[in-house]
Amino acid sequence: QVQLVESGGGSVQAGGSLRLSCTPSGYTFSNCMGWFRQAPGKEREVVAGIDLIGYRRYADFVEGRFTISLDDAKNILELQMNSLKPEDTAMYYCAAARAPCYTLPASYNMNYWGKGTAVTISS
Repeated sequence: QVQLVESGGGSVQAGGSLRLSCTPSGYTFSNCMGWFRQAPGKEREVVAGIDLIGYRRYADFVEGRFTISLDDAKNILELQMNSLKPEDTAMYYCAAARAPCYTLPASYNMNYWGKGTAVTISS
């Protein structure tokens, strides 16, 4: 059974940084991985994706503040978030797809999901 476990969320002030990690069990990250988020009362949205060859894609609102990465040796997906804003407050989820992704991944493409880690940014 595949499980994805996120960690690294927390509460920081605007302008601060957080580093999220996603550790799988029963699965090796391969074709398509991504970070998504859902703020209270809003739809889930993609934040960033990384594909098989390490190509990274970001949602427009990231504006160069976040970096998605995959540690192949440790099989850990990470999201470094800098210059955080109050509007970044959300539950952040890591997800993986068995099929390759050639664009920013969409929720419906992903086969496996973590339970999320909460990020709260205060002004």
